[in-house]
Amino acid sequence: MRLGIRTAISALVLTSIVVSTVGVHLLWWRTAHQVSQTLANTINDQIVSAVGDELQSVTTEARSSMMAVRTLLAEKVFEPRDARKREVVFRSQLLSQPTISWVAFGWPDGSFSAGHKAGDGVIEMLEITPDRKMRTDRYEFVGNDLQLTNSHVEDTKYSVTDQEWFRTTIETNDELWTTFTTHPKGERLAAAFAAPIEIDQKPAGVIAIIIELTRVSNFLSQLTVGKSAGAFILERNGEVVAAPDPNANEAVALKTDHPLFPIAVEAIRNASAYEPGEGEPFHTTVTRDGKAYQAVLTPISFPGWSLVTVVPESEFLGPVQMTIRNLLIGLAVLIVFAGLLSAWLAQRLIAAPLIKVINEIRHVERFDLDKVQRYPSRLTEIGNLSGAIGDMAQGLAAFRKYIPADLVKRLISDGNGARLGGAVRPMSVMFIDLAGFTGMSERLGDRIIPLLSRYFDSVSAEIQNHNGTIDKFIGDAVMAFWGAPAPNPDHAVDCCRAALACRRAMEQANLTDDHGQPVKIRIGINSGDMLVGNIGSEVRLNYTVIGDAVNIASRLESTNKVYGSTIIIGPETRRLAGKSIVVRELDRLAVYGRAGGLQIYELLDMAGDIGGAPDWVASYEAGLAAWRARDFSAAIGAFEKVLEACEHDAASLTMIDRCRQQLENPADEDWDGTTIARSK
Repeated sequence: MRLGIRTAISALVLTSIVVSTVGVHLLWWRTAHQVSQTLANTINDQIVSAVGDELQSVTTEARSSMMAVRTLLAEKVFEPRDARKREVVFRSQLLSQPTISWVAFGWPDGSFSAGHKAGDGVIEMLEITPDRKMRTDRYEFVGNDLQLTNSHVEDTKYSVTDQEWFRTTIETNDELWTTFTTHPKGERLAAAFAAPIEIDQKPAGVIAIIIELTRVSNFLSQLTVGKSAGAFILERNGEVVAAPDPNANEAVALKTDHPLFPIAVEAIRNASAYEPGEGEPFHTTVTRDGKAYQAVLTPISFPGWSLVTVVPESEFLGPVQMTIRNLLIGLAVLIVFAGLLSAWLAQRLIAAPLIKVINEIRHVERFDLDKVQRYPSRLTEIGNLSGAIGDMAQGLAAFRKYIPADLVKRLISDGNGARLGGAVRPMSVMFIDLAGFTGMSERLGDRIIPLLSRYFDSVSAEIQNHNGTIDKFIGDAVMAFWGAPAPNPDHAVDCCRAALACRRAMEQANLTDDHGQPVKIRIGINSGDMLVGNIGSEVRLNYTVIGDAVNIASRLESTNKVYGSTIIIGPETRRLAGKSIVVRELDRLAVYGRAGGLQIYELLDMAGDIGGAPDWVASYEAGLAAWRARDFSAAIGAFEKVLEACEHDAASLTMIDRCRQQLENPADEDWDGTTIARSK
């Protein structure tokens, strides 16, 4: 009994791998996933609670300061314009509330006064007049006393009336929490608690308690988030609000160099299903540089802000390691046993027979075909492979000198030897080319390759379907012939039918160039006696056709450009195809490189497909006869009649132009109406 190789390989591989692989990965995934989720949730809950308490403390301190200042103003303990008392009150609030960064007051006329912490141990008192002059008094601790150390006046572009927190508070006449970045001393993210002030029931201005969010970043750095985890406050688009930084304060800018910060940003930006306003935590996993991280996104009290905690999975997978290690030991024993068994079976059933077959393939590679032997095997595929190699060696023995594989296969099937030489036969040859290929290739560059591939596929299939042999591809040109290797008495008819099929195939392929215009082809066909056979040298042979008839076909292909036609055939093809085809005689042409003229025809269709030539063909041929008889006026009339039926017939337009040139500049008496081609 012989086994299939797939059955044998399945038995060998699945026995040793399926059980172990599925077991390891399933156990690892389930255990790791459950443990990581549980620990990540626990850590996140602790962090959310701590951050929530801190934000609550910040808002409580802000409200307490707001209440204290508003009460002092409402009770007229000091007037807003009383700079000395105002500064005392502002400094006292900054010193008593550690999370507050600014205590500010703005007047509707654009005046602005504020106390500002410039880091630990420094307080600045700012006053801006409506004409944009800013005075700054700098106070520093000397011992336990706060003393003025510097005072200066400078121009500023800051205007309190342009600030959103000021305008909105004035418009709503109500308390407001908002975030902003613009300060008199630069751009820094902050949250402001603003409220309107009325004195004697008259609007006096807006008081604002401002917390620069670097204070929150400082707090985040003090949180214990596992061994290497991190907590960040981000906006929905990933912009940072706060990140762990022990040195961040009003004087030191926030640094986002925490190693887990990019992971947090990636997590919130890629969480398309997460909405900060819904209040529900969102769990996601981020993988970077081969490491996995658990991230939890939790909305917090400020609209649009989210707390993002990132915990490396490696930190909390320790309990799983022992279980996996024990499992791997057991699996290792199983895999060793299964591997030994598989190796023994593979050696007997696969390896030994394949080594013999490989040696035979090497004989073929070196073309030592007489040394190839056949080896039986209990595996069906190996036995068939050995037999196929023997058959291939036997067939290739006659064709060692041929390199192209497709030509070798064809000659093998014909049973001919690889001998230099050929024979003259009556045949038909066809050249196909793409119209405008040169300009198209320059514009498209390497993007021309897919278009060429579809074009070659379309025409090659039709050539082979109509008994043709593809000789070669020359750039965008295809050369094919009929009548060899196997004789074909209907080679001219088959060649014409193939040309029409190629034209239809290109139309149906809907190929367009880079301007969106349909890609068109030009075809030249000629018949006659040609030399066909193995042409070349003892080193390299090519099975092809050569001769004058072949050269004429190539010239006819390019002649399509002159007459605006698609398919032009030579006189011998016209004679051989006879009544099987419908044509119109285009002209008598002396192709480039030949002295004598020959009749050229445009192939319109197969006679069986349309029944007969259209009426305008007779008008064209009447015009052609008048042209040759030097009756150019009558010729013009006949060609114009063609244009009534075929408005854009390029051949008729060309002939009308030639007739008018003859009327203006008559030719010599020996002129016989033959057109001489000036180029290939």
